Amino acid sequence: MAEDADPGFAPLTARAVLLGERIDTAGLERRDVLSTTPLAFKVGGAGGLAIVFRYGVVVLIGLDTLAEDEVIRGVGPRVIDPFALHEEEAVQLAPLDGRDERAELDGTVHIADLSLERLLCVADALAKSAALAHDERQVAEVLDRIEPWARTLAERGRQPASRRTTLQMLGEGLLVQHRVAGRVAVSEKPDLLWDRPDLERLYARLEDEYELHERAEILDRKLNLIGQTARLITDLMDTERALRLEVIIVALIAFEILFSLGQLAWRIAH
Repeated sequence: MAEDADPGFAPLTARAVLLGERIDTAGLERRDVLSTTPLAFKVGGAGGLAIVFRYGVVVLIGLDTLAEDEVIRGVGPRVIDPFALHEEEAVQLAPLDGRDERAELDGTVHIADLSLERLLCVADALAKSAALAHDERQVAEVLDRIEPWARTLAERGRQPASRRTTLQMLGEGLLVQHRVAGRVAVSEKPDLLWDRPDLERLYARLEDEYELHERAEILDRKLNLIGQTARLITDLMDTERALRLEVIIVALIAFEILFSLGQLAWRIAH
């Protein structure tokens, strides 16, 4: 997969698999490493490639099912907080057909050749799309739990969630926000574009095809909604707690007054 790779290559599949929150790449260095950021190395003897991203995604290019499973098993012990459900994104890489490099609606990406830089460019967009799909599903689950709370508040005028449940919901939203803005860094372009500005057009078209920026912005708005809702819930809980405390204080004062009046009446009577 050198820079002067034959442009007339046979179509092959690139698959991104989200394995967990993070992957510790410190122990995955190999002799045949092709890139360190992200970590990329050859697999098999037919030009297969595995690319490991620290935010939990492995991209497998040109591998059959058995080779993919072998790579995933090898990376498995390095996965931190593995997910039970693996999010996947796949595309078909095909040579140019007389037009520019582009991504088709049917999931085919036409590229000039199989150079490492181009494959890393495709892998970066594919990995971010898989990570966003997981975050979108996680945020949707949080919003599904918010909906009945909002309905109960509108119909009965009270909140049904406990403080612990509210804090858990807020924590899940913060984790997704940290993942999108921090580890995955969807808005940031891959470092290789600094050395290969000629690949910016290809990456821009991949960004548009997977709607990376738009999906990240929608996630950010949903996360803001989750944060506002969680703050509203905690404010209502604090208000109810303060009201109960005031009622208890008033009751204690009234009891003390009645007790004092009772003692005074007893003294007067005797």
